[in-house]
Amino acid sequence: MTRPRILVVGAGFAGVECVRRLERRLSPGEADLTLVTPFAYQLYLPLLPQVASGVLTPQSIALSLRRSKKYRTRIIPGGAIGVDLASKVCVVRTITDQIVNERYDYLVLAPGSVTRTFDIPGLVDNAFGMKTLAEAAYIRDHVISQLDLADASQDPAERAARLQFVVVGGGYAGTETAACLQRLTHAAVRRYPRLDPSLIKWHLIDIAPKLMPELGDKLGRSAQEILRRRGIEISLGVSIEKAGPTEVTFTDGRVVPTRTLIWTAGVVASPLIATLGAETVRGRLAVNAEMNLPGHDGVFALGDAAAVPDRAKGGDAVCPPTAQHAMRQGKVVADNVIATLRGQALRPYEHKDLGLVVDLGGKDAVSKPLGLELHGLPAQAVARGYHWSALRTGVAKTRVLTNWTLNALAGDDFVRTGFQARRPAKLKDFEYTDTYLTPEQVREQVEAAAPREG
Repeated sequence: MTRPRILVVGAGFAGVECVRRLERRLSPGEADLTLVTPFAYQLYLPLLPQVASGVLTPQSIALSLRRSKKYRTRIIPGGAIGVDLASKVCVVRTITDQIVNERYDYLVLAPGSVTRTFDIPGLVDNAFGMKTLAEAAYIRDHVISQLDLADASQDPAERAARLQFVVVGGGYAGTETAACLQRLTHAAVRRYPRLDPSLIKWHLIDIAPKLMPELGDKLGRSAQEILRRRGIEISLGVSIEKAGPTEVTFTDGRVVPTRTLIWTAGVVASPLIATLGAETVRGRLAVNAEMNLPGHDGVFALGDAAAVPDRAKGGDAVCPPTAQHAMRQGKVVADNVIATLRGQALRPYEHKDLGLVVDLGGKDAVSKPLGLELHGLPAQAVARGYHWSALRTGVAKTRVLTNWTLNALAGDDFVRTGFQARRPAKLKDFEYTDTYLTPEQVREQVEAAAPREG
């Protein structure tokens, strides 16, 4: 008899926690494990702004999936672009653009999320995202290149435009990105004696009336005061009307000459979810408290792509798309897959949020662990302590701690690594959201492959 096939889609916090637990708790002969992911690492996403600002190296937050002593999972280097629930087939596009049909007996969907965009003229063609390791490394090169080009320019208008930077999104990602990159340019400009530091302007805008409303009024105001004290101009109730290659128009009528627009205005569930033809809640797959897809006993979904009921809050609340929930959901889903495999009872997911941490770089931070409001050095200690402890491997912890220490003592050399190519790469070039199939195309792909497989 062939062993049951367990297929996990996605190597984010949820998917990796699930795979690791399955490897530990299943004997090698009990099931075959397969993971679909473009890269054989787990990205520690909350520290991405520190990679963009050069505080951390890219490798330090890319945690290899092959380091585990119990590693035995087969990794398919690619992305899932469709699922046929009736045939139990996942359609995968590999990194060489080959389309393969991967059959499964048990399916765990943890494809995560993609950057949420709107129908704003010029947005996807001219904005940078901050969702992948490549984007963070690219943005760092781009920002430093603007200083280089401004320093070399003889045109005052061009110089001023290259030294203006716009970040859209007042959530954690946008706020930390603006804070960390502003520190980068503030420190780097000292190495450019021909540049006037007052020309460097950072804009942080958001359509919401508050910055990071989840923090509460007091900490939200504290974060705003820190950023404004650094010279970051914060505009709330404002968004982008249109984006061009050399200027951005705000919805309040202002036109800002700039070569740098960074878009971090939220996320939406992976387009993979739409290929299932199943019920969704605001784009996230509707699952029960056991994270099982109703009507499909062997199919589970979790993380950013699933609307997991939040039993700690009750009512119709669903868990927010945070790493904290994703990591814990991964462990519960692994246990539930094993329980299904062995004919045992499933257990529901329940976790009370432990709080929030926001690292604004240097000695600045605001945190709310277990409801306790902190700012300054105590908040920074909590924020970095939380991130450090959440890193999955000892090697990653050592790299991150070493990077933090070295950056604090020696600073940065502000060199470009070569990602800034002659052909710019923007938001549309990194997330490949146009590669997914429709439910009808998935069906056609599965049916066309059936005779060859038979």
